[in-house]
Amino acid sequence: MTTFTFQPATREQARARIGLQGPAGSGKTKSALRIAEGLAKGGTIGLVDTERRSALKYAIVPGKPELGGHVFGHMPMDTHDPRNLIQAVRAAEEAGIAVLIVDSWSHFWNGRGGLLSIVEESGAKARGGTFGAWKDANPIEQDMLDAMLNFAGHLIVTMRTKNDYIIEGKTVTKVGTKAVQREGAEYELDVVMDMVQGTATIGKTRYEPLEGMVIHHPGEDVAELILEQLGQGVDPVQVIVDELVGEGLTYERAIELHRRAEARHILGVGLLHPTSGQPVKLGNLIREYGQAVKPAATPVTPPTAPAAPSNSEEYTGPSAHSLSDAEAAAPAVRRSEKPPANAPSDAGPARVTPPQMRMMHALFTRVGLGAKEQREQRLRATALIIGRQIGSANELTLDEAKTLLDTLGAFGERGETAAADFAAMVQGLEADAAQAAA
Repeated sequence: MTTFTFQPATREQARARIGLQGPAGSGKTKSALRIAEGLAKGGTIGLVDTERRSALKYAIVPGKPELGGHVFGHMPMDTHDPRNLIQAVRAAEEAGIAVLIVDSWSHFWNGRGGLLSIVEESGAKARGGTFGAWKDANPIEQDMLDAMLNFAGHLIVTMRTKNDYIIEGKTVTKVGTKAVQREGAEYELDVVMDMVQGTATIGKTRYEPLEGMVIHHPGEDVAELILEQLGQGVDPVQVIVDELVGEGLTYERAIELHRRAEARHILGVGLLHPTSGQPVKLGNLIREYGQAVKPAATPVTPPTAPAAPSNSEEYTGPSAHSLSDAEAAAPAVRRSEKPPANAPSDAGPARVTPPQMRMMHALFTRVGLGAKEQREQRLRATALIIGRQIGSANELTLDEAKTLLDTLGAFGERGETAAADFAAMVQGLEADAAQAAA
């Protein structure tokens, strides 16, 4: 019998889901690649190209670094059945793609072989015409959305726009533009940028610091802002790993953890094996621990250390036919990532919170450092106030965030003199730092 229970809500670390929409030539592809580089942090970028391979003009030219360009994996797609996109997403997950760009998502709606074509073809055969054909097409679209939104990495989609009109009697009025996609598709995304000649206006966002921003040639700066918002939560992979290494793990619990990871599409997420230091997938790690605690019919001699599963090994999951008899209790696992935000003291100091991040943005604006191009100045001022260098505000501890907010708040209340007084204070701290280093 199924039971329905509520668990305490905990914010998890998430992955970006970004849409860039605009007419042809508005800078969607270039901006998507620039933002992807900021999100990837050195990871691999993959691009599904439905635009007749037009993305290749932004690729690097071997032997000619002066021409610039972007490094990314390219997958051309000339037919746009949504089921093809599902396969592309799965291929991206298997390849460990950090950021997947779909350029453009519009083709999977009205392109050759897209959803509207499927409806038209199916409607010609089914009773009820195209209306009846949606009964078959809707599940296909939902499967595509599930694959995209559950992708283990960051996702950026581009969408073409067209003019939108309203008709009142005999009067036709242009009211703006709309994306070439199913009505309301933008609500599936966390951030939607309207592109016009290389300039993005944030039209929809779940992240307060981005609301209403206008960004010329969006790239690493906006990616950093998004990452700061996404990072404020617990890592769902780490939660599972913590359960695996904790005392009292049972074989049945290992199976439950596998099912949870499968439902979250994180079986393929990589971490470092504790004994070999080699990359291993979460699914393989669960299998190893499941084998270690599976009840054995006959005692076995524990080995000194369990072997690390190959990262390329096909994962079958902890089921009765795939896990061997237990061999030994596996050693503790340490992920190669920083502790989750607001972790307890034994895992490091508590991290800056989302409300603090939003308040910082507002207070930096009060003291004259709120513009996106002033990011380096904000980081420099922050470093001087807290006494250490940081690469982003996401690295602040809870106490450091409080110190910074207290300082910004004190100057932000000074009204017209806030910016000048704050700049003078920062200059004084820089002079003190230079004198101390001399």
